[in-house]
Amino acid sequence: MLTINDMYDLSHSLAGDYLRGFTYPWEALSGIKELIISLGEKLDKNEYTEVSPQVWVHKTARVFPSAYLGAPCIIGPETEVRHCAFIRGSALVGSGCVVGNSVELKNVILFDNVQTPHYNYVGDSILGYKSHMGAGSITSNVKSDKTLVVVKGMGEEIETGLKKFGAMLADHVEVGCNSVLNPGTVIGRNTNIYPVSRVRGVVPADSIYKGPDDIVAKQE
Repeated sequence: MLTINDMYDLSHSLAGDYLRGFTYPWEALSGIKELIISLGEKLDKNEYTEVSPQVWVHKTARVFPSAYLGAPCIIGPETEVRHCAFIRGSALVGSGCVVGNSVELKNVILFDNVQTPHYNYVGDSILGYKSHMGAGSITSNVKSDKTLVVVKGMGEEIETGLKKFGAMLADHVEVGCNSVLNPGTVIGRNTNIYPVSRVRGVVPADSIYKGPDDIVAKQE
């Protein structure tokens, strides 16, 4: 469940072709900036406006005046970037997304219909189709001891070689309010994270995370 094909419907992101070139999603993090620049230069000028150098916003998107859009970034169709959102740069935001008040994005891919609506920090992460970050939930993207991140779980330990690695959320993931996703967290499809959780490692698909020792499979 750790591979890109296991986690994402690639038809729901402009990054689909790019991601197909990797096995694991975190392998794509180092090239997000260059990807956005390459994609942005090819966007249809009848649909996207380059509002500042290397910042492309779809004409149907709504960006509030107090939001900050750092280069490079792409804001997709029907997306809403709300008051005081801070996009530091290297953010590929899909269609129908919400980037809410006081939300900070940095080096991320947000698939279509992703919601980060209230006080979220999302850095060095990929959020899959229709995933949702509850209010105050964040990705922690650097370990306290500054060592390289290792993905642990499902009987595997995978060295990523990355110092900065937040979380990989598959499609249809729900993260409860005020949860912290520690560096190297990978959450499978259709999984729910309880509010105020501290999440580390791999959480299986189709499950409910109540705590590190209390993860239950969803009932059909």
